[in-house]
Amino acid sequence: MSEPAALATPDADTAPDCDARVAAALAVRGRLKDADLARAERLRAETGGSLASLLVRLGMVSERDMAETLSEVLHLPLMSAKDCPEAPPQGVSLTLKFLKHHVLCPVAEDEHSVTVLCSDPQDAYLIDAVRLATGRDVRMAVGLRSEISDLLERYFGQGRSALGTLVEDVGDESREEDDVEHLRDLASEAPVIRLVNLLIQRAVETRASDIHIEPFENRLKVRNRIDGVLIDAESPPANLTAAVISRIKIMAKLNIAERRLPQDGRIMVRVQGKELDLRVSTVPTQHGESVVMRLLDRESVVFDFHRLGFTDEFLPQFMKVLDQPHGILLVTGPTGSGKTTTLYTALSKLNTDDVKIITVEDPVEYQIEGINQIQAKAQIGLDFATALRSIVRQDPDIIMIGEMRDLETAKIAIQSALTGHLVLSTLHTNSAAGGITRLLDMGVEDYLLTSTINGILAQRLVRRLEPTHAERYEASPEEIEKFGLRRFQPEGAVYLYRARPSALTPTGYLGRTTIMEFLVVNDALRRLVMQHATSADIEREARAHGMRTMYEDGLAKALAGQTTIEEVLRVTEEA
Repeated sequence: MSEPAALATPDADTAPDCDARVAAALAVRGRLKDADLARAERLRAETGGSLASLLVRLGMVSERDMAETLSEVLHLPLMSAKDCPEAPPQGVSLTLKFLKHHVLCPVAEDEHSVTVLCSDPQDAYLIDAVRLATGRDVRMAVGLRSEISDLLERYFGQGRSALGTLVEDVGDESREEDDVEHLRDLASEAPVIRLVNLLIQRAVETRASDIHIEPFENRLKVRNRIDGVLIDAESPPANLTAAVISRIKIMAKLNIAERRLPQDGRIMVRVQGKELDLRVSTVPTQHGESVVMRLLDRESVVFDFHRLGFTDEFLPQFMKVLDQPHGILLVTGPTGSGKTTTLYTALSKLNTDDVKIITVEDPVEYQIEGINQIQAKAQIGLDFATALRSIVRQDPDIIMIGEMRDLETAKIAIQSALTGHLVLSTLHTNSAAGGITRLLDMGVEDYLLTSTINGILAQRLVRRLEPTHAERYEASPEEIEKFGLRRFQPEGAVYLYRARPSALTPTGYLGRTTIMEFLVVNDALRRLVMQHATSADIEREARAHGMRTMYEDGLAKALAGQTTIEEVLRVTEEA
């Protein structure tokens, strides 16, 4: 554990100056909006207290961002609870009520000083109080509010987590699960509200894209999908299943009395300084309703091809197809492979003042300024095909269809491409070549395909290595032979990489990148389509003209240290 520096007692007059420096540092990092700061300042004028703690409590700034900023501005060390000793210092006697109220925790001591972990070390009263109570100098370190609360429970409580403490506050509510009014009351009570907020907050902290809440006979299971992989999270006990699920349904404005049919809704929420859009889906299962929440962080999405994983060799040919004035560009892959994000990135590049872009989606995931986006609603008859017929009368230049699900939608899209529109859409197929055979199987005429399809991009998402801890190792001759690595590096030692856990990520992976293949339709491929060739024949011809498969793109990125061989095999057919 690094030794924290002693902190001089801040003067009362310097606190506003410190708040101003913290606010300025957060603004420079892009973590605090001017409007949020103004709202917090108005509230502080009424209630008093520290601006830093107020910003965190209001959800305008995340705990981690605030801790890092305070550490930087006050020149204090940032300490994780993982780095603290297993037991508290024995010679420090401060009441648990005082520690909990001010969110601070003694973590070390010596003959002359006491080291205290604190979420807001600007408060001069705290330092003076600890100095008077211990008769020693005080060394301050900055920590996360939630971590300090857990540490206090570990040191001085019963070892319960924050979730465990909330569960005890709720108590045993297993009775009257079928009483809707009772459930509504229970779901609206503070402990259950805090419990659900904590589940969402934990998911945001771990960068989860989805939260799965699954009821089983004797337990309620919570799992978060992080970088495409489901990981178990701390779960409430089974007796709170109905209360937790009812609370989520109330937030999503769903009918809590209806438990026999699937329901869909949305929640707009502010968590850890992020504006989140949660898509909520419920389905009835054997032991209750299963809930999945998709977390869409609108502020963190950057529509940039290089960030998605497009390489400098790959991007020019994709842009060449994208810049064609009419025709169809398809993006294929399974659910959760990043197709929609790729299409939005393409649309943001095409979105200029001289073109009209209309999309029909189910659902609209991200809202883009300057693009007319239509939400499909099958229950009122507004499906893709119906919306498309109206769209072509709106004089668009570019049309984006969320998915080609049926022959009718495909035919209208092809008709639009033939009449001078650029059409972008997605398909659920395993490969780029499979996109052509899928459309033929749907019943689209071969001559229409050859006239309209410009290119098909197939993609998958692989977990990206956390670069500072990834372990580089020399590939064995067997690996070089098995994966054909010599085609990427004809001579010399071949190096691959392994994931290694770090303080940033327990898995060794941080974020995801795309591996892809891009089939550009040329005359040779058009002849094969007219002959109704198999997808294998089409792929062979495309590779002869320079197409690199997803598997090969993944191997190249594994050699470059962006991901691992295991990840590439996990998501490609070659596995």
